Amino acid sequence: MRTIGVIGGMSWESSQLYYRLLNQKVKERMGGLHSAKLLMSSLDFAELAAMQEDGHWHQIGVKLAHEARRLELAGADCILVAANTMHKVADQIEHVLTVPLIHIADATAQAVKMRGIRRVGLLGTKYTMEQEFYAGRLTMQHGLDVLVPTVEDRELIHHVIYQELCQGRFDGASRRHFIEIMQELVRRGAQGIILGCTEIGLLITQDDSAVPLFDTAQLHVEAAVEFALEHMPR
Repeated sequence: MRTIGVIGGMSWESSQLYYRLLNQKVKERMGGLHSAKLLMSSLDFAELAAMQEDGHWHQIGVKLAHEARRLELAGADCILVAANTMHKVADQIEHVLTVPLIHIADATAQAVKMRGIRRVGLLGTKYTMEQEFYAGRLTMQHGLDVLVPTVEDRELIHHVIYQELCQGRFDGASRRHFIEIMQELVRRGAQGIILGCTEIGLLITQDDSAVPLFDTAQLHVEAAVEFALEHMPR
């Protein structure tokens, strides 16, 4: 079994989900007392969130690249960045690695295409919804048509992610707002919805949507476990 390196803490609410899912998926595949071989570096998200707000993305990239390299040197055979938004600096991270960075958008796009879906709605932080590093990758590399909510709805989603979900608060009113936003995306033609923030799946489930939901945290984990167990007997 290969060792999975995880850069977490962004936020720790979703990082603990990663830890649980990685172990569950390995156990499902291998049974018995098996669990995932993994290394995790957990960062202080407050520092990184302030850097995001100030637009200091290069500095974020330097910091995450340093953590990724530390994990590789400690024995990780692949790297996961346990946050969608932080994939804005994926190129900086990949530059210092000799092992694969498993990109969350690629893992998600593969699952979307396997369902025969080409037009998707995207929920996430304002950085993920508005900047090209994510939606552009889905479009240019995977041929998906990506719809995002209105400016007002993007602000609401971003606020809920940082002020509620990342702090362990799961509010019923916010959940209803998210459902209404997803319904509007479906009215605009979305055949599925990407939960493009690793915390959103803690608030929203498939029962809340008439179209398929693609939980990026779960799909990211599945891709990592597939890599870790690639040469193991089924």
